[in-house]
Amino acid sequence: QVQLVESGGGLVQPGGSLRLSCAASGSILTINLMGWYRQAPGKERELVASITPTWGITNYANSVKGRFTISRDNTKNTMYLRMSSLKPEDTAVYYCHARLRNEDAYWGQGTQVTVSS
Repeated sequence: QVQLVESGGGLVQPGGSLRLSCAASGSILTINLMGWYRQAPGKERELVASITPTWGITNYANSVKGRFTISRDNTKNTMYLRMSSLKPEDTAVYYCHARLRNEDAYWGQGTQVTVSS
């Protein structure tokens, strides 16, 4: 099993920046893909960005390309999402996700990001 704990959400003005963190524990050596998802009120959960822990191969949703950066620090077992040039439409609960080699998947509890003036 894997445990995921997010932090770093909050209220930010349009154009501002935030960095989310996701600390992983448990069977972390079995993780082969990690990512950030978000869910806005009344909308389905969507993939924001993903990264492979070993090689750091990244993938982004078109809506965040050039504004968000996903990264990981394997020495700290932590994944990050640096969000810049934030827009009101980025407002959502952001979830950390991990997929294991056996296809099991785990979610964090979520952290609220609100972009508003």
